[in-house]
Amino acid sequence: MQRWRGLEHLPGGWGRCVVTIGVFDGVHRGHQALIGRAVELAAEKSVPSVLMTFDPHPSEVVRPGSHPAQLTSLRQRAELVEQLGVDVFCVVPFTVEVSRMPADEFVHEILVERLHVASVVVGQNFTFGSKAAGNVDLLRGLGQRFGFGVEGADLVTDDGVTYSSTYIRACIDAGDVKAAAHALGRPHRLEGIVVRGDGRGKELGFPTANLSTTRFAAVPADGVYACWFIHSSGRRLRAAVSVGTNPTFSGRERRVEAFVLDVDEDFYGQRVALDFVDRLRDMEKFDSVQDLLDQMHRDVAETRDILPGASA
Repeated sequence: MQRWRGLEHLPGGWGRCVVTIGVFDGVHRGHQALIGRAVELAAEKSVPSVLMTFDPHPSEVVRPGSHPAQLTSLRQRAELVEQLGVDVFCVVPFTVEVSRMPADEFVHEILVERLHVASVVVGQNFTFGSKAAGNVDLLRGLGQRFGFGVEGADLVTDDGVTYSSTYIRACIDAGDVKAAAHALGRPHRLEGIVVRGDGRGKELGFPTANLSTTRFAAVPADGVYACWFIHSSGRRLRAAVSVGTNPTFSGRERRVEAFVLDVDEDFYGQRVALDFVDRLRDMEKFDSVQDLLDQMHRDVAETRDILPGASA
């Protein structure tokens, strides 16, 4: 899969293509259906499939300070869509100028003149152009004018729930990582660098890897979770993960701390990921350190029950 940043340097002799457009944060089951249709249509037409996304998130440019919690980094998104068969992952830098581009100009300048689209596949709720004035009906009309097809895909629903990034963020914010995983089609993943903590976990016999996450990362609600700890080497290890301020010790800083089962290893400075599988309990303040230790032993036992054997 090719990865482009911007559209200034398209390969020489670039012909026609099928494009799907969106932020695609999460690459959830709804996105997967949309992307799958674009890949299928591109194969039918014997042209490349292009996924166009934006960075930073358009909300942050249009309304500074409104950046939503991020379900996937651009790198994660690229890896996920590559698995779906996309030929080109194209990131368009979203600027104030882009946000002010009229809908018809966006289509003519970007889709027609630069990408030479044969077809565009978008969700039925797709909007584009200045003040989100463009919709699927307008896109179809412009397609007739400029000679490309438009498919507006139905949104994916299950038991009355429409899968969307907003819905998944709400699940994660509430700590319902199982519902989030169902909508994503995989566990919610949190990535980061392991940093030094205060060492209290080691003193208690439960040394933890403290994860430093990116600014907008979608961190689940405070609580304790059963997670897969994914090492950069590809190892998948079981972990009991605490998210919160550690109220038993009057903590104030919100942290993500992973106690990795069955290994004695210092992960400091390494990039790792956590796949959130299930929520064990709320974050609690215990009356004594011993009460906390007793609960941590129960958390570890429950984590073992939830997660099958790990790969070392």
